[in-house]
Amino acid sequence: MKHKLLRFWKPLLAVVFWGISFIATKIALNELSPETIILLRLLLAIIFLLLIAVYTKKDFSVSLKNHLGIFILAIVAVFHLWIQITGLKFTSASNTGWIIGVTPVFMAILGFVIFKEKITFIKAVGITVAFIGLLLLMSRGNILSIGFISHKGDSLVLASAFTWSIYSIINKKISLSYSPFMTILFLFLMMTVIIIPFTLNRETINSVMHLSTKGWLAILFLGIFCSGIAYVLWAQALKELEAAKAGVFLYFEPFVTVFAAWLLLHEVISFITILSGIIITSGVILVNKKKF
Repeated sequence: MKHKLLRFWKPLLAVVFWGISFIATKIALNELSPETIILLRLLLAIIFLLLIAVYTKKDFSVSLKNHLGIFILAIVAVFHLWIQITGLKFTSASNTGWIIGVTPVFMAILGFVIFKEKITFIKAVGITVAFIGLLLLMSRGNILSIGFISHKGDSLVLASAFTWSIYSIINKKISLSYSPFMTILFLFLMMTVIIIPFTLNRETINSVMHLSTKGWLAILFLGIFCSGIAYVLWAQALKELEAAKAGVFLYFEPFVTVFAAWLLLHEVISFITILSGIIITSGVILVNKKKF
């Protein structure tokens, strides 16, 4: 029994790191552009993963066929991160945590539209419930007054949830011979190549040179803990646990973000925010429910 419980610390810790990532990003945005944050996060993650790969003697053999698929994933992933971090400039970390949680809803919709996957009655109810919660959150409790332009931060984060669902669908359909660990490493390398042309300028260099201790701590956390350790822990958890059991922990991520935003950023967490988040999470749970 004790051994079984110990297996759960890996997915739980990964989700905690990912939940706090929005707070670290919010802190880094005070001094760096979204593109610079992405680049530094990727570089630190690559260094960390390379050290592990060399230490554990991973296979570095390259397949050009695989890299075409990874290149497509990298383009989507970079765009996803860019609009998400840009959105974070204009909205709260707590809102971001809840909105990102609707990704499974978009995945269900895309699966239906593109791959003709069945949407059961319970999934349809879940999609409806999640979007009601989303509208309640973005309108600050007044759904009739919602305006996507006036709430551009939430809208961009919502768009990033959609792009992540696209990434997940593509990743699900692409057949790669690499191990999950090496796939992540090659993906990060490819993403770095894509983002570098947009960050090689005097402004970026100057901002990095004058980055405060607080800013560096945020970047180190994003690169090493969120993109490095968390991915490794999650990959190990998926090996030790059923995907469904590991996936349950993702429901806790928005709650971690909200608590951390209140504790570290002193964000005001209103009743509407909590209510909206609970409604969204309830909808997502229904969407992921396999049986009626």
